[in-house]
Amino acid sequence: MIYFITSNSHKYEEIKKIIGYEIEMVSMPYPEIQTDSLEEVAKYGVEYLKDKIERNFFIEDSGLFIEALNGFPGVFSSYVFKTIGNEGIIKLMKGVKNRKAEFVSVIAYYDGETHIFKGICKGKIAEEIRGNRGFGYDPIFIAEGSNKTFGEMETKEKNKYSHRGKSARMLKNFLKSRLNQS
Repeated sequence: MIYFITSNSHKYEEIKKIIGYEIEMVSMPYPEIQTDSLEEVAKYGVEYLKDKIERNFFIEDSGLFIEALNGFPGVFSSYVFKTIGNEGIIKLMKGVKNRKAEFVSVIAYYDGETHIFKGICKGKIAEEIRGNRGFGYDPIFIAEGSNKTFGEMETKEKNKYSHRGKSARMLKNFLKSRLNQS
């Protein structure tokens, strides 16, 4: 059994469908430092948690980075979503031709040492909010290779494209290689 330290049930459901291993969601708050790097946020979280949890665990941090906004909201994505939401991002992007963006997911897995898995999904910001599936910025993000927002996709389809799907598959492959070695 591996613990996934999160209070976000949506993230848990997405990752659980990919990993295939026994993972258990554990809601345990940890501080998030103010930095411009998701990797640093994740590493700090692991350092904070490693002496409080008695089994292997992982955390996941993610962000939406919009090119025309110099990477905003980036590591502040959760806070920005809570304050201005998708409507605010759409307003900020009104009239902006460059709609390139990327979702980034960093999983930090701890098994006595910290292992980092980073998934990136390139895409663009939609002109309007579309779809009611998923969570967060899903209704305004269109992945490269698709014409749907994540908010218009079922979880299985979203996981094929998504940043979190990519980092979770990296973790899954890592765990599989570790099991094959023992």
